[in-house]
Amino acid sequence: MGLKSKDLLGLRDITREEIELILDTAVPMKDIILRKIKKVPTLRGKAVVNLFYENSTRTRTSFELAGKYLSADTINIAASSSSVAKGETLKDTAKTIEVMGADVIILRHGASGSPHLLARHVKASVINAGDGTHEHPTQALLDMYTIREKLGRLEGLKVAILGDVLHSRVARSNIWGLTKMGAEVRVVGPSTLLPPEIEKLGVQAYTRVEEALEGVDVINVLRIQLERQQKGLFPTVREYARIFGLNAGRLKYAKPDALVLHPGPMNRGVEISPDVADGIQSVITEQVTNGVAVRMALLYLLTGGGAAEDAR
Repeated sequence: MGLKSKDLLGLRDITREEIELILDTAVPMKDIILRKIKKVPTLRGKAVVNLFYENSTRTRTSFELAGKYLSADTINIAASSSSVAKGETLKDTAKTIEVMGADVIILRHGASGSPHLLARHVKASVINAGDGTHEHPTQALLDMYTIREKLGRLEGLKVAILGDVLHSRVARSNIWGLTKMGAEVRVVGPSTLLPPEIEKLGVQAYTRVEEALEGVDVINVLRIQLERQQKGLFPTVREYARIFGLNAGRLKYAKPDALVLHPGPMNRGVEISPDVADGIQSVITEQVTNGVAVRMALLYLLTGGGAAEDAR
């Protein structure tokens, strides 16, 4: 069994079985990363293009390493320094990249829905690396991989997503993915940073952190985008940290072995205290390694790879 589509545009439209296939395929990929020589010839001759219209160090580097570890030719295009800056449309840019022989185009774009538009116009596989406030599927997949690796399952777990859910593409992809995998999802944050009618996505919404964290297995802390403060969505950074920041005291409401995740980059002392970020329950650094493994799995599956055991 492979993935049904040539693209990965979001977790809303893929099945539980497809998510399981991606997570299973990432297991042998992680073995490759942990070797002394991190290189296999699996994607030799394939061309992978990172097309980023927004700045990103972590996601872009992760995709670049994923391609290189599988021996693909990996090219980075930053929109600010390309013909995009001269007014070329996304469709034209993608067509140009495709006729140069790209097999996979990884797109990060500030406009929600842009990867879907792109996928309709190119034969190459398109991977959504974050579109506006819509989805960030590979981040959610690496979060789910990390949880499953540490706790052995996703089914039946209680997961709290804490912070600016309204503007978070990470939160949306996690909600779609985790609920499909049978987890109970809670979202918590200031009422100004929670989408209206969020419960329709099958989650429970809270505005009091202590209540939301009661007995949870996982806390996924979202980065507070400080530019939101200028829009008056929360009073001050200090006030946010005091009421909604994850600190050692609040962590005690969760299960004793609860995992702490964060998509990065962190605002230490704002949404998460340094002692929690660096504490024994934090798996934030492991998420980075797992991100490369999950992205390797996706490149493999979208370029014709089969079942997980074939990736070994």
